[in-house]
Amino acid sequence: MKRLLLLSAFALATLQGCTCHSTDSTEVGVLTRKVALIGKAGVQDEIYAPGATYLFMPFVTDWHTYDVSLQNLAMTRDKSKGDRQNEDDLRFKTIDGNEIRVDVTVVWHIDPQKAPHILTSVGEDIDQVKEKLVRPACRSVVRDVLNELSSEDFYVSDKRFEKADKARDQLHRVLGPEGVKIEQVILGEHKFTPEYEQVIRDKKLAEQNAERLRSEAHAAAEAAKQKLETAKGKVNQQLAEAAGFLDQVKLKSDAAFFENQKQAEAIVAEKKAAAEAIRKRNEALAGSGGRTMVKLKLAEALEGKQILFVPTGGGGAQLQTLNLNALLKTYGAEEGAQSSKVAGETAP
Repeated sequence: MKRLLLLSAFALATLQGCTCHSTDSTEVGVLTRKVALIGKAGVQDEIYAPGATYLFMPFVTDWHTYDVSLQNLAMTRDKSKGDRQNEDDLRFKTIDGNEIRVDVTVVWHIDPQKAPHILTSVGEDIDQVKEKLVRPACRSVVRDVLNELSSEDFYVSDKRFEKADKARDQLHRVLGPEGVKIEQVILGEHKFTPEYEQVIRDKKLAEQNAERLRSEAHAAAEAAKQKLETAKGKVNQQLAEAAGFLDQVKLKSDAAFFENQKQAEAIVAEKKAAAEAIRKRNEALAGSGGRTMVKLKLAEALEGKQILFVPTGGGGAQLQTLNLNALLKTYGAEEGAQSSKVAGETAP
């Protein structure tokens, strides 16, 4: 009982002499016990959360805080932008042997759960962690990764981004176990020697001119192709129009041929009918009917006409007479003879 009272009195006296330690909104705290009055001595495994105040006994404890927010390690050529007041960019040679300088920024932060380990193995504050651990590792790893690029690769953004991601992953594997997380590696401006810069500019200019010429040639080829297609379209249109006109001419020619053919057939039929009529008429005139018609025509011709007697060329006053009765009888006798002949030929 007496011992308990002594401990209580000691604790009360101790509390009256305690010191306050606080953490900011982005800080974690780590306690170190110099004397093991309660618990173990040394760096404690407990993590003291941000934004709080804690009471500890004086003289027998130490207190350290670490900022766990994002930090930037800026290694640049421009003295006003980097972490140091001198040219701090990375200098190395490309895989093809050209000297180059590259600005690099690494975004990182402390893993809060690793704060006791960092206090034990690395440093007592964020600046010591940066200078003793983060900076040396970043300069070495990033330089080794970028050294895999050729001079021309630095002008290809996709290849630079690929190497930046690779550097981040390697740094994460190296620094992660030590309590540092790498979020991003950002590659900034790069510079070659002035002589090589001029060579690069000349080459880029030549490539641009070549590309322009290729574009112009391609455009000219496309224009010629378009003109060719337009000409083909016009020719096809003309061919179609000519084919249509030819079809119309053929149709008109076929119609005219058919019409002329029908007209020729009609004329032939008409001529055949006329010829057949003449043949029939001739056959009719070749018989007695023909003789009768001749007589009739002769009588019609002499009807009402005056008959003159013309002297002949012999001596004396001789007159040539025309005996009409004898003429008619002659035609009548010939007709009778013809009729008898026909009757004799048809007799049995």
